[in-house]
Order: sequence, then structure tokens, then C-alpha cells
Amino acid sequence: MSVTVRFAPSPTGNIHIGNARTALINWLFARKHDGRFILRFDDTDAERSSQEFADQIERDLRWLGVEADAIERQSARFESYRAAAERLRAAGLLYPCYESTDELERKRKRQLARGRPPIYDRSALNLTDDDKRTLEAEGRHPHWRFLLPNFDGDPANPVRTEYHWADIMRGEQTVDLASLSDPVLIRADGTYLYTLPSVVDDIDMAVTHVLRGDDHITNTGVQIALFGALGADPPEFGHHNLLTTVSGEGLSKRLGSLSIASLADQGYEPSAVASLAVLTGTSGPIEALEDLAALAGRFESSMFTRSAAKFDPHELDGLNRRLVHEMDFAAVAERLALLEIGGGEPFWLAVRDNISKVSEASQWWHIVEHARPVIAEEDRGFLTSATKALPEEPWDAETWGRWTAAVREETGRKGRALFMPLRLALTGLDHGPELAQLLPLIGRERTLGRLS
Repeated sequence: MSVTVRFAPSPTGNIHIGNARTALINWLFARKHDGRFILRFDDTDAERSSQEFADQIERDLRWLGVEADAIERQSARFESYRAAAERLRAAGLLYPCYESTDELERKRKRQLARGRPPIYDRSALNLTDDDKRTLEAEGRHPHWRFLLPNFDGDPANPVRTEYHWADIMRGEQTVDLASLSDPVLIRADGTYLYTLPSVVDDIDMAVTHVLRGDDHITNTGVQIALFGALGADPPEFGHHNLLTTVSGEGLSKRLGSLSIASLADQGYEPSAVASLAVLTGTSGPIEALEDLAALAGRFESSMFTRSAAKFDPHELDGLNRRLVHEMDFAAVAERLALLEIGGGEPFWLAVRDNISKVSEASQWWHIVEHARPVIAEEDRGFLTSATKALPEEPWDAETWGRWTAAVREETGRKGRALFMPLRLALTGLDHGPELAQLLPLIGRERTLGRLS
């Protein structure tokens, strides 16, 4: 069987790292099985959806390394949804309901007060044609519910109806349809909720595996029933644990700092973001993997635990730091050029162990070119002696050792008393890259200017 998966975001905002987790899991699963990955925009909400957000989602996924094999838009498929709805109506499985939101809420409260589960009572099935005409004459428009197959003859008396599936991430799962309300598939304004377009698309696009967050487990029972009502076999399902904040709250589109666009702007490496997004909440260690190929090598659909996957943004800093420290010059040369950083490979090798993000190399290049010396009054005589001992050019990685040995011999200073005044004079900071590597980049002329 050829594997086909899909990621179906709503283009109503920027995707965050929790959304990216689902996208990456689907993409990695497809690549693991030589399958196809469909990016399918759930853009049936015309008022809230925008092309701008859709374009940004595509950019975000490409930044992560996720390339879609096909891109679909639900807004172009309304005719398919209308046809499916008509089939369900003709089969008596899609029925009109006229209750307002307030009326439904009052029903739920009465049921709870009587100790009954707050599920829809199917009273709309008892409406006659005259009843419907009267309600519509009052200005009411129906919403349409899917009649779940959870009864034996009489829909008013649902019986326990278990749907089972072997979840490829969580193992055997069961949903009792008798515990659920008939889901609304079409709103009173004629727009579609998620369920019907999703199932119709999965059928038409031959989706073989639906991989998504475990907040959809109950929905899966409904969708399996809807696949059957439309004469199709359901795909295989897998439900991964959701990313939460450290305190256990769900991630939200409102958390702009965790949007993929924001993380990219903050200078994080896409492979650090992808590693943390996928490996958090799994049975293995969280490691900084260099690219999606390496992450695919670690990926198994069974590696996700059932507990919440708590996402700590501070872990991202550590992963990013480790990746940057291992990058060779070829991997960053283009970005350094865009940042107008010179020095080539020697500069990169000198500074990479002292930065967490590639963009931070700019501050060290500024120090190479324009550092403001910090000179204590008591060190002026020492620095005068250091100036006299300064070797002639050309300089290389051995120059620092020869120079400091000569200064030690001349002044008697050693250890911190020897090295710290030189570092402060040359860089203006009391920490940083090895001066043996930095000194040739600073050069003799700038060094003389900073020592005086």
C-alpha cells in the first residue's frame, strides 16, 4: 500500500510549534514509508481565512524543511461537499435541526440536572414537514446533524455502540458512539464544520493514514462512522500527545513568541526547532539532530508517550547552541556574508563556540573591527611593556603564545594578571573566543591602537 498523509491547517493565523509537531510527524512518517505528504488548507471559513496566512504557513514549513508533494484548498472543493451532503440526506443520515444556541444550552443544563449525559436528544427527528415550514416561516434556518449509527431500530434509544481501531501511536482504542451527540456537519448559515470536508477529502485524496493530536480521539469514532456512511473504508489513525507549556497549558496561536515565523526571526536553526517539536514527549532523548534526514532516522510512530509533552523554550536554546557549535564554515558562509561578516573560516572557527545563534557572530565581528578597549589605570604600564613586545606581522595562531611568553618574561606577570588586561584592551570584554584565534583577525595595527 502506498502511504499518503495530510496536514490540514486553517489559514487563520500563524502556525506555532505545536502545529509544526503534527506537520513534521506526518512528513517524517511519509518519508519513512516512501509516501506522499499533502498540505491541505482548511479554508472553508472565508471570513477568517486569508491567502496571507496560507502563504506564511507554506514559508514556515519550507523553513523547517517540509516540502509538500501536493497542495490542496478546501475552498475549491465545495461541490464535493455538497454532493456528499446530498448523499447523506438521501440516506436519511443528515437531518435538519432548528434549536438556537441558547435552547441547546438549556437542554444540556436540564439533562445534567437530571443526572443524564448532555448529549443531543434527537428531538428534531420528530419534526413534521409542517413543523419545519412553521419554524422556517419564523426566520429559523436549520443546522444539519449526522445521525450516528448507535441505535437498534429507534434513534430515540441509543445503545452502546463501540468502534475500535488499532491506533498506530497509542495502541487499541475504543469510542462508544452512544456517549456522543450527533455531530453538526453544516451550520445554519450553510458553511461546513471540519468533519464532513475532512472525511470527503480523505476519501477523494486516498489518504491512508491520519496522524494528529490526541484531542481528536473522540472525533475518530465519529469519522469512522461517516466514512462508512459514504461507502468508504477509513484510513489508519494515529494520535500523538500534544505539546503543552511547562505549566501544562495548551499551546495557542496567540502565543506569538512560539510561532514558527517568530522562532525563525529570533535566529533559531530549523533543525533545532524540528528536533524539539518532534522529540519532546517521546520515549527517547531530546537531541539536536542536524537535519530532517537525521530526524527521520530516529522517527518511529510508536515512540510517543501518552503523557503530555511539556515544551520548554529554554531547551531550544541548548539544542540550538549545540548545533551552532558543530557547524562548519560551509554551512554558514552565505548567512555570514548576508550579515556583512568577514574573516572567512578562521573567524567562524574562532567564534562559533561562544555563540548560541549564527546571528550572534555579528557582535564578535564588530569587536574584531571596532572594540572599545577597557584599560585600568594600574595596567597602563603593563600594556606599554606589552606593546613593546608585540611581534611583527605576519601573524598566525602561534602569535598569541609567542607574544604572551615575551610579556611574561618582561613583566613577571602570569595567569589572570597577564591575560585579563590584554583581553580587556583588545576586545573590551572579560570573556570570549580564544585570543590565539582572534588576534590574527584583529591585526597588528588595530592591536597597537587598542593597547595605547
